[in-house]
Amino acid sequence: MLAGTVAVSHNFGENLGRGYLLDPPNAGNGKRNPSIMANSGHSRNRGERHMNAGVIGLGDMGSGMARNLIGNGFEVAGFDLDADRMTAFAEMGGRPAADAAAVGVGADAVFVMVMNGDQARSVILGDGLASSMTPGSAVILSATIKPREAREIGEALACVGLHLIDTPVSGGFPGSRDGTLTMMAAAPDGILDRFAPVMEAVSANIHRVGSGPGDGQIVKACLQSLIGAQFSATFEAAVLAAKAGVPGQVILDVFSTSSAGCGIVNNALEKIIDRRFEGTGSHINTMHKDLAISMDLADAIGVPMHTAAAALQIFRAGRSKYPDGDNWACARVIEDIVGAELHRHMAKTRK
Repeated sequence: MLAGTVAVSHNFGENLGRGYLLDPPNAGNGKRNPSIMANSGHSRNRGERHMNAGVIGLGDMGSGMARNLIGNGFEVAGFDLDADRMTAFAEMGGRPAADAAAVGVGADAVFVMVMNGDQARSVILGDGLASSMTPGSAVILSATIKPREAREIGEALACVGLHLIDTPVSGGFPGSRDGTLTMMAAAPDGILDRFAPVMEAVSANIHRVGSGPGDGQIVKACLQSLIGAQFSATFEAAVLAAKAGVPGQVILDVFSTSSAGCGIVNNALEKIIDRRFEGTGSHINTMHKDLAISMDLADAIGVPMHTAAAALQIFRAGRSKYPDGDNWACARVIEDIVGAELHRHMAKTRK
């Protein structure tokens, strides 16, 4: 059952582990939100029992999480199908594992940061973590998948004595790198208390949003429907400015200091006006997948989602035209239609 107070802020193989910031709730009012775990500076408390951790999926998100776990003194095993990622993981002090099951051997908690539910099932169930982890340990599902998929995985793990902490994240590559991710954590309080140290190593805000598998994914689906709409509106506004001849810096200065300014809008505009459409750590496939999950949930429970549906189509168009692009590539699709580009110091009309 979902908690009453919620504060909102990974592709297997070559994209395995590629995933996706908001102010802490009650900031500045001197009150502590009881839905947030204590975070003692992302460091382990003296006298805590030694914990071994693991990470499956060492892409943009998983690699940052692994680095922060290692930096906080945890022994970390990891696995990714990409050999270069495995090499980078070893160089940061991690212990490369031969496969997903090997990550679970001796691990108290394993983060799973893959792209979708099928990949999550493949590394967790069957010959995956379920076959190698000691009863009483936990799989920390930080990937974004469908709520019903998380429930299925949780039920299967419970049969072999393993816990599932359903905790998708927000904050993107910067949050993963800096250890400031927002987690939407769902599990019984006792389990969340027990595994708080490993979660605090990668997160600045851990929100207790529910008690069972799927609860975290529901909150993430709600969040992504909003973020997708923010992205799409920003892309359209940027191209409107380009076609009208307004320089990108003017738009950024105004938007960022207006009531519309926020991390999502400001960051997207920065990427668009600097023409950085690839390699920024926010691949278009991830947001497209997340919006599809939001719409799947809406369909299942009968909620009309006009804006999120439009956002999904914008991302679908962007993914079709620029399959290697990041989120901001969606703006290029609209630019292509109108024949104008938004640059930092000018708006450029195509001939």
